[in-house]
Amino acid sequence: MNPINWRRGFHLKRSKQIAGVLMSHGWTYLTNHAGSTDETIFHFRDAPPQNKAQHLRSALEELGTTFVKLGQILSTRADLLAPEYLNELAKLQDSATPIPCEAIREVLITELGCPIEEAFLDFNPEPVAAASIGQAHAAIRFDGTEVIVKIRRPGVVEQVNEDLEILGELAATASKHWELADHYDLVGLVEEFSQTLRSELDYIREAHNAERFAANFVDDPTIRIPRVFWETTTARILTLERVKGLKINDLEGLTKTGIDRHQLAERATNAVLKMVCEHGFFHADPHPGNFFVQTDGSIDLIDFGMVGILDKRTQDGITDLLVAINQQDADRLVDVFIDLGVTKQRFDRRLFSRDIQNLLEKYWGLPLADLRVTAVLEDIFVVMRRHRLHLPSNLALLLKTVIMIEGVGINLDPTFRFQSVLEPYSSRLILRQYSPLRFIRNLGKASYDVAKLGTEIPSQVRRILSTAELGNLQIGVRPEGFDLLVKRIERLANRIVLGVIAAAFINGLAVLVSAYQPPGWQRWAWLVFAFGLATALLIAAYLAVSILRSQHHR
Repeated sequence: MNPINWRRGFHLKRSKQIAGVLMSHGWTYLTNHAGSTDETIFHFRDAPPQNKAQHLRSALEELGTTFVKLGQILSTRADLLAPEYLNELAKLQDSATPIPCEAIREVLITELGCPIEEAFLDFNPEPVAAASIGQAHAAIRFDGTEVIVKIRRPGVVEQVNEDLEILGELAATASKHWELADHYDLVGLVEEFSQTLRSELDYIREAHNAERFAANFVDDPTIRIPRVFWETTTARILTLERVKGLKINDLEGLTKTGIDRHQLAERATNAVLKMVCEHGFFHADPHPGNFFVQTDGSIDLIDFGMVGILDKRTQDGITDLLVAINQQDADRLVDVFIDLGVTKQRFDRRLFSRDIQNLLEKYWGLPLADLRVTAVLEDIFVVMRRHRLHLPSNLALLLKTVIMIEGVGINLDPTFRFQSVLEPYSSRLILRQYSPLRFIRNLGKASYDVAKLGTEIPSQVRRILSTAELGNLQIGVRPEGFDLLVKRIERLANRIVLGVIAAAFINGLAVLVSAYQPPGWQRWAWLVFAFGLATALLIAAYLAVSILRSQHHR
């Protein structure tokens, strides 16, 4: 049996369940007949956009872990979805029914190789929190240290893997039949989501993330990261030092404790900006529930499953972005967007540049105190959606993080301005990238590459000439950007073939009737003629409709 067909059969039950839930919330599947970008894969029965968004959120909640996580990630993608969908998906709560105590005990024994009583002095069977991937329990180690033990739910990996395979198949099918899905690289977006979700399933990875954050903030007493206890940590179990304190959105509690909320807003924002601009490794889910404030105003961070990484090239691109904005250079800003990978398809650069210029003029001359970073980003996202551009996953996580931490700051103090904290980091980034010392270092690296290339060129040229003399020289070319032309040529060729078939059919029928005349054939001649004429007319009608439809969508 074909393995692909076998997998589809294996997923049939879950696929039917997904389709049933979507249909129960008003979403129906439409087949894309013409490849038009105006058609959608899922279509909702006539209703206001708010109702569509509400039904989508309800459907994702009903479908479980994978789809709740998908909705949470989509709620951060303002470059892909309209605000009404973002606002609704942001309400998705990652909560679930607690796992029975017997199942928890079984996981602990299997993973740790010993009874709970031998691993912990005390273990509370009642969970502190229960989510779709796992749940957290309070425990005490034999040395008296209070810890939180996160335990992955049994069967969640298998369910997530099946759902991700189904999503991958849907994305591949949509990209073949829906031009907009291919334009947005739907397959690539699903692959990025799969990597993010699978990394959250691995508690070993989360433990390493926690230790990396701890190392980065080792010299900063105002930011604390809980300690990892490796002897009771596996891929399914994570044991961390227990964190206590006030939630950062407990405004009444913070006021009673006498904590300066404006200073706290700056501290939290500085921590995130330090991660982004200095470490290139940042906490990508800085919602209030992950910040615990101590009586001295220091902050304890938790939950390190979702992180973002900015490589040197991306950091340089962000710096160039800041420079282009400062210089009001729309063309340069477009170049930076392209370098950062916001599109893999052709787009109208002139129109995009015009929209960017209008955006720059909107904010030109306004004092920093009057600007909100979130508002500026929302305007940028509107332009991106208009031109069907989307951000790479690391940049999408970055902007989501910026929006969330600005919200935390403003909630603490309505007079807080994120840009006042951002400005020093922006200045340092620009000075670092354009400093003479860096130029000298890059020149040194370039000199080494040039010297190495100079010594290798003669031998490389000799090999090429030798290969050419033997007639074995091959040049590989990838025709990037010719997809649309190839599709048009294929459609034209298909029409020509159909026309030839129709003509050959009519001609062959005429020759057959004239050459082959058995006794009594006159009684059946009208039937043969009618069948031939009907077939020819059907082919001609199909060709006419196909040509008119392609002209309509051109």
